[in-house]
Amino acid sequence: MRDELLTIGRFARLCRLSVKQLRHYDETGLLAPVRVDAVTGYRFYAPEQARDALTIALLRDMDLPLAVIARALSAEPESRAEILRAEGERLAERISRDQLRLQLLERLAEGGLPGYEVTTGREPERRLAVVRAVCAPTEIGERVGECVGRLLAGLGGTGVAWEPPLWGLYPLDLEARTEIAVGAQLGEGAESPGPECGAPPGLECEVLPGGLVAETVHVGPYAQLPLAYHALFATVHERGLRPRAPAREAYLGGPAQAPQDELRTRLIIGVEESTA
Repeated sequence: MRDELLTIGRFARLCRLSVKQLRHYDETGLLAPVRVDAVTGYRFYAPEQARDALTIALLRDMDLPLAVIARALSAEPESRAEILRAEGERLAERISRDQLRLQLLERLAEGGLPGYEVTTGREPERRLAVVRAVCAPTEIGERVGECVGRLLAGLGGTGVAWEPPLWGLYPLDLEARTEIAVGAQLGEGAESPGPECGAPPGLECEVLPGGLVAETVHVGPYAQLPLAYHALFATVHERGLRPRAPAREAYLGGPAQAPQDELRTRLIIGVEESTA
């Protein structure tokens, strides 16, 4: 039997892997040798294990986690395909995020930190009909689009008066699971504030208190809003103010009304004098 097996060194060369990698795969249970010498501890592999070893090397080169590779190797062909497709979707999402980061870096490299005029003033109380969603920070763009569709569907045909623009409401700190909301300001003809605040059936109501705010306007794609938030929060802290949730975005015309580079978004953060 020993003559039919390959030493770890020969097997590593056959599979274009290192001995260190094979030992690690053995220790993690991903690819165990068919025999380990009880005296010397030498590992021996069967030639038919080469396919799995080469598959592991290929998937690792694509940065798939070892746990995912282990699941794929042990799965039936149909389930394996589902596992790999799911990883492909995650890879596509990561590429998309990296492309957005690249665009931000290129903009910063060309012109440095863009200048934003940050002003303070007073904002009136607003009654909004809203829809909410809970998502990861990387899913916010997609979820906002879904919320806009649900909101407009809920408002349509009800006769409830509302005033543009649409509003996005976000926490100050984006956690692993973040609650967001998209809303429309209820018009003067809406019912008086109450449990539902005049919101149509199926929609919730949120009252944004009036008071002191800091604000700025971003011109450009939504993906570059972090630049505006950088300027806004930096100014808030430099002026000794304390921000209050939620962060508000007023979409002054959406993608249907203007090209990406001309989108205008008003960013507003409620503030109060710091007591520290």
